[in-house]
Amino acid sequence: MTLHAEAPARRVACGFTAVLLDMDGTLVDSDAAVERSWRTWAHRWGADPAAVLAVMTGHPAESTVRRVRPDLDEALVAAATRDHLEHEYVDLADVVAAPGAHDLVAHLDATHTPWAVVTSADTRLARARLGAAGIDAPVIVPRDMVVEGKPAPDGYLMAAEFLAVDPGDCLVVEDSAVGVAAGRAAGATVAGLRGEPADVPVDSLADVVPTLLAQEVAA
Repeated sequence: MTLHAEAPARRVACGFTAVLLDMDGTLVDSDAAVERSWRTWAHRWGADPAAVLAVMTGHPAESTVRRVRPDLDEALVAAATRDHLEHEYVDLADVVAAPGAHDLVAHLDATHTPWAVVTSADTRLARARLGAAGIDAPVIVPRDMVVEGKPAPDGYLMAAEFLAVDPGDCLVVEDSAVGVAAGRAAGATVAGLRGEPADVPVDSLADVVPTLLAQEVAA
């Protein structure tokens, strides 16, 4: 977790108390790097690349390893997970901010809206990818800080606690089914990117600010 300033426990101008954002596929465009690293890993560990790509979205690396190689014992699962992560930590060549990410962050900061990143990546990977994308998140809740990852609500509940806000007053922005499930389980309103069914459908991050402004009018 990184905390740069205390977040006010109050309802702000946008109508939501805080905005909680997923990282990969939502705030950061890491699609190429993620697919490349998993394809490479699949060949090294004798897994079907298509099967890996079908289950990786929104899941922690260890969870993906377990799904595609259920035959591995605990020691080998740990080794396979470390092997994958060591490549992801340094493969940042085409990791960039998602379209609209910087504008959204600027809006949140300008309106003093508390926000956080909740990700299935671990601390090292989250910091590496956010840094590569030029995004300085006030609060980061990575996978290694929670007991259960998405679709469990732990990460979003912890982020709301860090920001001193009610989870039910937060807008969660996600791009995967497990992320949407986690946000809903936390009691938040969820905006779904990439056609992911959620409470608020949005085509891109550029639609999130109008969603916030519409909520302000409704409030």
